[in-house]
Amino acid sequence: MTSKPATAKSIAEEFRDRIATGDLLPGDKLPSTKNIAAEFGASELVVYRAITQLKESGHVVARQGLGAFVRVYDPLLWNPGEYERGERADDPVTNTDDWKAQVRAQGREPEQSVPQVSIEPAPRNVAEWLALEIGTLVVVRRRLRLVDGERCQLADSWFPVHIAEGTPLMEERDVTMQGGILAATGNPQHRIRDELDIRMPSSLEIERLELQQLPGTPVCQHARIGYGADGSPVRVMVTIAPGDRNRIIYELGVDK
Repeated sequence: MTSKPATAKSIAEEFRDRIATGDLLPGDKLPSTKNIAAEFGASELVVYRAITQLKESGHVVARQGLGAFVRVYDPLLWNPGEYERGERADDPVTNTDDWKAQVRAQGREPEQSVPQVSIEPAPRNVAEWLALEIGTLVVVRRRLRLVDGERCQLADSWFPVHIAEGTPLMEERDVTMQGGILAATGNPQHRIRDELDIRMPSSLEIERLELQQLPGTPVCQHARIGYGADGSPVRVMVTIAPGDRNRIIYELGVDK
């Protein structure tokens, strides 16, 4: 310890270092405010501010009446590159799709909410992905994905109306069809394009994913645009994956 008075920033940095080096492990409880104050020769108010900084940066979480704990990470290994290619895992009997199969292969339990289906004007980003004018009516299916009972991802799919109209895509149920719904309803995807953005979540995403108690958690926005035989977009699926609950993996073959 140096003779320079400890500040909230310096105390927070010291605990970040302890977490990074493994001196403090995921799930470990931080010492009491009183003990930290004694260790650093600081007031309990300064320590309180340091812990607030650690919570805001996502390094610790507070449990009411129990104290502050190092944040635990148990991310889903999410490999979007395995979806919609080769032999699909769709099983209408067990209502298993590629995503659920991948989760179960990790010994974990997937769950998908009943989709909310609506027809809405396309916002700017969706309109650009689907090559439509802003405000053109599109069909959107909104879903929440859970792993082991915890909210893991948002998965919203947007379709031109003429693609979804008259198909199971308009039904508010978790539909699984062999080969995928688009292929089964006559609009197979011949090419896909992925776009990934890392950003902070919107207010609605915070609410849907229950991130209120986990400030400082970034999300990955994974947009997958599917194109039909004529090159026109037939769907964009936008998955919002919190950074503390997902580890994104891509495996690509290499031509020799």
